[in-house]
Amino acid sequence: MSKIRPLVTLCLIALWTALLLPVQMLAVAVRSGLALAVPRLYHAGLCRLLRIRVEVEGEVAMARPVLFVCNHVSWIDILVLAKLLPAAFITKQEVAGWPLFGLLAKLHGAVFIERRQARTREQRDEMGRRLDEGGSLILFPEGTSSDGIRLLPFKSAFFSLAEQPVKGRPLVVQPISLTFATLDNLPVGRRSMSLYAWVGDQELVPHLWRFLGVGPSSVVVQFHPPVTIEAFASRKALCRHCSDVIRRGVSDVLAGRRRPRPPRLDSRAEIASVAPICEP
Repeated sequence: MSKIRPLVTLCLIALWTALLLPVQMLAVAVRSGLALAVPRLYHAGLCRLLRIRVEVEGEVAMARPVLFVCNHVSWIDILVLAKLLPAAFITKQEVAGWPLFGLLAKLHGAVFIERRQARTREQRDEMGRRLDEGGSLILFPEGTSSDGIRLLPFKSAFFSLAEQPVKGRPLVVQPISLTFATLDNLPVGRRSMSLYAWVGDQELVPHLWRFLGVGPSSVVVQFHPPVTIEAFASRKALCRHCSDVIRRGVSDVLAGRRRPRPPRLDSRAEIASVAPICEP
């Protein structure tokens, strides 16, 4: 692997960050509308520098706010979703302390959560406040990143957000499936997926360095029909629906098939038939 391309790319990323970081800091400080626009521009630039082509299927829900629910494979997911959506991420508290990445997350309005049970209600209230203010959120309900081939069980506790009305209306939830599809114009398999997937105790810098050395890639982002909890018997049923829809979307892309998106589940009989693949 040539070291020239990764080094040049890193220099360009540093320059791009140096140009836009002060703009975003100022926009946040004065509460300008640019605070939502600049991160999308910044992450679009990163995707271009990293030679990531983003293919979008479906339509983003027009309602605001929205809880976007997506599978999680890598740090690359952040770049892709931040490019497409004017929404803040729900992420683990540890990220806040990361050099540079923590600052970028804060400037993007991320909601940091801890796994401690004692803070669950406080954190839920903070997320609810964001939604009440009209801000959309992006949730990775697996709680960690997967291998890119299979989804991990979704944690239904995250879907308690959908149980609380926002300004008297049920919260709109939109499932998103994100799939790494090609590398060097060839379909991604289990071996090449390891260049994307960031799992376990892998260090970020070595993973980033390996990715910088590979060829152009493509990511398929499928926006599935939005739903609300009113169509489901419980938050666990909503969780199962999102998991099933997203899993099917990922599977179809990896298998090279694209079939019509399933109709929205409206009857509780249909919902009950979905396999229980969510954790409490």
